[in-house]
Amino acid sequence: MTRRHRPVLLALRTLKLGDLLVAVPALRALRRAHRDHRIVLAAPGWLSPIVRLVDAVDELLPTPGLDDPLPIEPGSVDIAVNLHGNGPESRDIIAALRPRRRYAHRLPDDPEPAGAEVEPGPEWIDGMLERERWVRLVSAFGADGDPDEVRIAVPEAVPPVTGAVVVHVGAFYGSRQWPVERFAEVARALRAEGRRVVVTGDERDEPRAAAVAAAAGLPEEDVLAGRIGLAEFAAVIARAQLVVTADTGAGHLASAYGVPSVVIFGPAPPEEWGPPPGPHAVLTDASVRRGDAFAADPDPALLAVTAADVLGAAREVMRAPAELGGTR
Repeated sequence: MTRRHRPVLLALRTLKLGDLLVAVPALRALRRAHRDHRIVLAAPGWLSPIVRLVDAVDELLPTPGLDDPLPIEPGSVDIAVNLHGNGPESRDIIAALRPRRRYAHRLPDDPEPAGAEVEPGPEWIDGMLERERWVRLVSAFGADGDPDEVRIAVPEAVPPVTGAVVVHVGAFYGSRQWPVERFAEVARALRAEGRRVVVTGDERDEPRAAAVAAAAGLPEEDVLAGRIGLAEFAAVIARAQLVVTADTGAGHLASAYGVPSVVIFGPAPPEEWGPPPGPHAVLTDASVRRGDAFAADPDPALLAVTAADVLGAAREVMRAPAELGGTR
């Protein structure tokens, strides 16, 4: 079958880096179940360097959000999969494609789109582990998967450093911003042990990264925030000794590469977003969690984690990475 005549399976997941990576197990399940299809992922274009590393995806359709219909002729998609959510916006975008088959969670009161084969999906369950949620969805339509199948390829990009401790200070919302002085204390202590420590983040995180480096006594060249692209960032993490981060895409990349990590959770519960089994330590205090992901200030569950907590967990996962994992 030529590429032009392969039926199209479109999966919608127009979110951020971590959201893409927790959907990898479901995408792999779809690939195995539909080897004759061309799998198109509708996701933000800036994620292209990472989408290329997911061997289950044939093509990225740059999709910045849910405001506009997808630029696809209705009826040209064979299977449409809603890996985005279960709200009206994502459901309407899938319905507008008029696919032959639609994989989505069940919402009995919603009208079915004309021309789509009606197949009952599973009910949406709040509080599920995200990797399990999407594997459960596609499995209901015959695409069996493993929620812990998170591996992606290592980018060909040459990383500026290998074997380093990556201290990732980035976080899209203030609710996940662990204090600069605590990141600095961790970086300073690990550097004193003779480890190379680099500080990462995007352009918006440069002031925080610079403050961490200054307080920790790190040289300017070890501040990578805003200086490397997404492919280089993934390459640095793939070859890292350890990743220390709040609950961000950096933690999910560490999971994807089996790199020891310490992930500090705040508004989001690790029961929904935590790493798979492996050399990963999760630190949080659920008893004080506020749970407002869009808050401007750090969640109390995040602030309950001290630098000493992180250092203890870091030394443990680096000492016996094959045996550690789970929530602390």
